[in-house]
Amino acid sequence: MDQPADRTVPPQPGLYADVSFWGMTVTQFLGAFNDNLFKQLLLLLSVMVSISAGEETRDLQGIAMIVFALPFLFFSGFAGYVSDRFSKRNVILFAKIAEIGVMLLGMLAFAAYVTTGLYGALAVLFLMGLQSTFFGPAKYGILPEMLRSRDLPPANGVILMTTFLAIILGSYSAGRLKHNLVENSPLIESLSSVSQLWMISAVCVVIAILGTLTALSVRAVSPAKPGLRFSRSAVVVAPEVFQRMRQQPALLTALLASCMFWLVGGMVQMSVNALGLDQLRLNAEDTSELVAVISIGILIGCLLAGIASQGRIRPRIIRIGCWGMIICLLLLSLPARAVFGLDVTAEGSSHGHLLGYTGSIPVLIALGFFAGMFAVPIQVYLQSLPPAGQKGRMIAAMNFANWIAIVLSGVLFMFFRWGFQQLDVPPCTIFAVTAALILPVALWYHPEDVELAT
Repeated sequence: MDQPADRTVPPQPGLYADVSFWGMTVTQFLGAFNDNLFKQLLLLLSVMVSISAGEETRDLQGIAMIVFALPFLFFSGFAGYVSDRFSKRNVILFAKIAEIGVMLLGMLAFAAYVTTGLYGALAVLFLMGLQSTFFGPAKYGILPEMLRSRDLPPANGVILMTTFLAIILGSYSAGRLKHNLVENSPLIESLSSVSQLWMISAVCVVIAILGTLTALSVRAVSPAKPGLRFSRSAVVVAPEVFQRMRQQPALLTALLASCMFWLVGGMVQMSVNALGLDQLRLNAEDTSELVAVISIGILIGCLLAGIASQGRIRPRIIRIGCWGMIICLLLLSLPARAVFGLDVTAEGSSHGHLLGYTGSIPVLIALGFFAGMFAVPIQVYLQSLPPAGQKGRMIAAMNFANWIAIVLSGVLFMFFRWGFQQLDVPPCTIFAVTAALILPVALWYHPEDVELAT
């Protein structure tokens, strides 16, 4: 069994007075902003390229989501090894420096869009996923090393809250900037107008530099297991992590529940884009607003879940979050014609969607709120139960499993999107499919109430 590394821990300030904690919070906020700005921009471009090709509304979002997720599948095990073998602070700094280089390549990809088209931008999206693969285990693994156990629930609440605040701003900014730079042209976009998007990546370079500077304030920590040797069997998931999950089945069930959260998250983001652009006939800016308001709810839900936990992992919070998500997804799936017999072909109608643009906003906020309530206790569970020498690899295993779920979300979205198009079923129906996917978690996942050490 792994033993915690010997290190002298100096007296720590309170969580909210801890400069190191806030440095980590701002660093991951800026990184998440960049990720989501670029990713949402690519998702929007994937929809618009398929529409502008004059084909039968072929949606390429699933391909972009899979490209972003692939590095997590191939490199999560190695990233977990690096996180435990070296100081997590150093890993964070190297990852932030790499982010600057990736954003510079993003500038080149958009500037050369006339030549490379979507493929160059997708290559950069892959590199962004690779950078995030190494940043994730260090980001989450360093929290239990530099904070007291009783501070983990509120700290995770703040981290997740600010992460989803970054998603709000990044997703909205992608739609706003794309609308201003591209959509003032006709819907059939010219390649030269898309090439102007290099200016967005220039902003991302500046943000990456700022994130690298704020990472310098993160407290130095010793390597969790400096003598750890790398095994080829750990490329995917370290054998010690499999052994730990066999010894603690609660870890495995929490991992599966976390996977369902990210599968649903991937499905919802693509479904909202399809709902806005294809069914409600919105522009990219308004569609990105629908994506962004989900994160407003997640922000609030994460914060309240962290506060309500009060040093414990409370199953009731998870159950409330899970059932709340199911109800919201079902509301979003309702077609107007099926419920009220509305004339959905009339100008200004909801285009066959019961809620329409305005009605979807509060339901999407509620969906995000319940998602945040669901996510925080599971995140704390996966951080707090493994021993110190395995935390980085456990987080890497969590990342690996979560990104399998995200890849699966892309595959499932493309399958159901294509199938519903053949049946002339509106895109909003995918929300009902997503509710059905998470229903088993609500019915059978009942973790124990656990008190965290002080």
